[in-house]
Amino acid sequence: MKTKTPYLLAVLFCLLPGLSWAQEHASHGPSEAEIFGLLELPFLLIAIVFSFMTARNLKGGKFGSGMNLLAWGFLVMAVGHLHMQMDHLFGYNLFNNILGSTIGRYAWFIALILTWGLSALGFFKIYKASKV
Repeated sequence: MKTKTPYLLAVLFCLLPGLSWAQEHASHGPSEAEIFGLLELPFLLIAIVFSFMTARNLKGGKFGSGMNLLAWGFLVMAVGHLHMQMDHLFGYNLFNNILGSTIGRYAWFIALILTWGLSALGFFKIYKASKV
């Protein structure tokens, strides 16, 4: 028996932009980007909590150290996303207010690179450990 699920999903994905546009123009509430930006924060918190719990339960080792790096990468990412939401919603740029506009931009860039680097290194360690 064939399932129609892939076809239904394809139709829904084609309709989403139109539904999104209609919703945005029908109300004067928060924008879609603001809502999704705020909804992202609890999921990042869940990812941080469970990644640190998983790293702790693995008790070090190759998988545990990789998971620990991922957890720290998620934490830096969450701080960055919280910073972006504060700047977008309230106009408060934490890095610029603490470090000044020039150094604040560099700090933001370093945090971005740190997130990518920790995540990549964590995934690489887990990948190497899984090949054994």
